[in-house]
Amino acid sequence: MAVRTRPLGPGAPAVSILGYGGMPLSITGRPPEAQAIRAIHTALDCGATLIDTADVYCLDDGELGHNERLIAEALKQWSGSANQVMVATKGGSMRPAGRWERNGRPEHLRRACDRSLAALGVERIDLYQLHAPDPRVPLADSVGTLAQLQAAGKVRWVGLSNMSVREIQAARAVVEITTVQNRLSPFFKEAVRPEPRLSAPGRPHPFRHATSGEGDADRSTDVSVVDYCAAEGIGFLAYSPVGGGRLNLRLAGHAVVSGIARRLDVSAHAVTLAWVLAQGRTVIPIPGGRTPEHVRDAMGAGEVALAPEDLKAIDGAAFPVGA
Repeated sequence: MAVRTRPLGPGAPAVSILGYGGMPLSITGRPPEAQAIRAIHTALDCGATLIDTADVYCLDDGELGHNERLIAEALKQWSGSANQVMVATKGGSMRPAGRWERNGRPEHLRRACDRSLAALGVERIDLYQLHAPDPRVPLADSVGTLAQLQAAGKVRWVGLSNMSVREIQAARAVVEITTVQNRLSPFFKEAVRPEPRLSAPGRPHPFRHATSGEGDADRSTDVSVVDYCAAEGIGFLAYSPVGGGRLNLRLAGHAVVSGIARRLDVSAHAVTLAWVLAQGRTVIPIPGGRTPEHVRDAMGAGEVALAPEDLKAIDGAAFPVGA
């Protein structure tokens, strides 16, 4: 069966409708390396052509690049055609003593990019994403550094992560944005909730000559990040699509999700991923998975067809995140 695809974003080719997120393989609770490589190989064997990683997917700053090196080794060992696989990584964060902190300073991003090139063993990164906006650094300075890295040939496409509609618009005034990677699951639906954008269609773009977050929000044209990306042809990479942390463990016991899963004879995780896919025509979920079995189940979600009433039922259901 041919693998379904979706366009990654402006200027980029189509990729598999589901990618693979490497983060669980390198943080707390990570599996042994041999098992991690089998999990990556399973995703690739199931047709995944997009793998997402980051320099800070590790335990602390003492092992920056752990996940990138793991993915590079898995691709080296894989029996398939590794040059058909796109690897997306991110810069702009740190892990001092295991904490998650932002650092969008240009000098940090330049060093991080060079480390990622070495860890991945490549001369050019396919997709390089700003991990998150740094409130201490003008967004235009951070994004402008990614534009410089692209111009230098170190980065092919530029993406963003953890951004609002206004921040995406601001970044697009500096460099072409191919993807946006934000959280999206039934537990966390902020990416599908309308938020203010900077200008209505047809009005002068307030960032045409600006360098960072200037301009007024226009609440008459509220739009969600997912819908904005769909309208602009920007790929939306949905991270933590089954909840993240241990929330995914609640899906099998969720009355609505489990009921649909039983009727379709698939897992509750597959139903959830199918719901995420249905949120927008440019949405590409990037589930993780520490075992080949979990990865295989996730990759099969692209073939799960939810009826409109299924989508409506999940939309209206409660997904509490508290204890």
